[in-house]
Amino acid sequence: MLGTVALAVAGAVALPGTAQAANILTNPGFESGSLSPWSCTGNLGSVVSSPVHGGSKALAGAPSSSDNAQCTQTVAVQPNTAYTLSGWVRGSYVYLGVDGGASTWTTSPSAYSQLTVSFTTGAAQTSAKIYVHGWYAQGTYYADDISLDGPGGGGGGGDTQAPTAPTNLTSTGKTSSSVSLSWGASTDNTGVTAYDVYSGSNQVLSVSGTSATVGGLAASTSYTFTVKARDAAGNTSAASNAVSVTTSAGSGGTGFKQAAPYLYLGWGDPPSATSVMSSTGIKWFTMAFMLDSGGCNPAWDSSRPLAGGTDQTVINQIRSAGGDVVPSFGGWQGSKLGANCSSASALAGALQKVIDAYSLKAIDMDIENTDEFENEAVQAKILTALKTVKANNPGLKTIVTFGTSTTGPTYYGNRLIEQANSLGANIDVFTIMPFDFGGGSDMYGNTVNATEGLKAKLKSTFGWDDATAYAHIGISGMNGLSDQQENTTPAIWTSIRDWANSHHIARLAYWAVNRDRPCAGGGVVSNCSGISQNNWQFTSITAGFTG
Repeated sequence: MLGTVALAVAGAVALPGTAQAANILTNPGFESGSLSPWSCTGNLGSVVSSPVHGGSKALAGAPSSSDNAQCTQTVAVQPNTAYTLSGWVRGSYVYLGVDGGASTWTTSPSAYSQLTVSFTTGAAQTSAKIYVHGWYAQGTYYADDISLDGPGGGGGGGDTQAPTAPTNLTSTGKTSSSVSLSWGASTDNTGVTAYDVYSGSNQVLSVSGTSATVGGLAASTSYTFTVKARDAAGNTSAASNAVSVTTSAGSGGTGFKQAAPYLYLGWGDPPSATSVMSSTGIKWFTMAFMLDSGGCNPAWDSSRPLAGGTDQTVINQIRSAGGDVVPSFGGWQGSKLGANCSSASALAGALQKVIDAYSLKAIDMDIENTDEFENEAVQAKILTALKTVKANNPGLKTIVTFGTSTTGPTYYGNRLIEQANSLGANIDVFTIMPFDFGGGSDMYGNTVNATEGLKAKLKSTFGWDDATAYAHIGISGMNGLSDQQENTTPAIWTSIRDWANSHHIARLAYWAVNRDRPCAGGGVVSNCSGISQNNWQFTSITAGFTG
């Protein structure tokens, strides 16, 4: 598992009673911003910035109805030795213990509460698996500042043989903010458990395999990397050969730019897509909505066939006219694949069916409502599925779309971004929907402020500079009257587009082309904007987005 590691395993110390014990866990307070070397079942664990007990980070576990979101770390210990395990937790039914041994739990503290349990290792025991978990379907739990006090492994006649040094360290790719590395495996008398990646003298990653991507780097900057192998007893190899890599120039990220208003063929008197294209110059449409027809099988609106129906006919017409589409999965209501597919792998399989059916260049996951957006386990499922299809489809761009406040992401938006980082989902575009704020009158100011809040969150989470953060941002507005009577006029939308161009964001969309027709005083309806405007005026404005 990829992740930045801030602390190394403590060395062996004297037995309790002759010297003060030391915490031998790595990343005990999750301050690295990554889970590593902790491992969580079902990809249900993530690092969050709130609520915390100490420092600036904590662990969040999101149990499902079938998974208690157990997070574990295995450390080297000494036989016949006393250890004390403690940690600070909050949430319903949180457990702390050692695998196969002692444990303790608490019911539902609303604030952080400390759990403590002591145990003695067996006569031949050289490792211990520490765990923390919640309980099935009992909501998110949090854990922080976990400590295993006692001497580290490797002493008392235990394993003292270090692994061989990794070989042939090479760079396999780079961007303006990351470097990908690979190396030859080490050997060890008991087995290698981790590889520690160093930038200069600083350990920046700890992984289990023989490849890694180091992120959060500066553009046009030279870095020198080495790798060391580590075994369960904490023995560390000599360093590999060094490799120096200069990151690419700061081009602003993915290079992906998309002006793609939503078009919905199951609602709102759908217009002719090709007529709109010829009238406005628009090339891309975001096609709504791909849902579940039962059994984790994708279908348009849960009812229209994936292939061979009206939607495919329109997509073929758009492509024949020189355009393309990005299907949108989810939305506010309906039977959604993200919520209903049983696992991340099943969801990835459903996404792959759509990718294959249309040879897609991009997909949009519109994550809304309590079944997806406000369900952290479903968030993790969706992000893991996107990571899978992105790896299996080189060049595919992945977009997540979600609601926002006037100042930036809400709690669940922040969780989505944090989980994307923890899972290594490599999302190309985080698109916010800056409307339905609750009657906000300044739609330009609110949109800009919300987007700047998203930029700040992306910078703090991923370590990006301004240009890279903007290049991973999308805006998806609502033309005319929103559901809450907010009014985005053509003039305001033009200002938003111009701001988006000047800040070089990745994507501009709005809901929806079906509504891009005048009906002053018409209210919030499906086939017009509720305001005075020209036909397809918002689409024409959007077509001027170039990023």
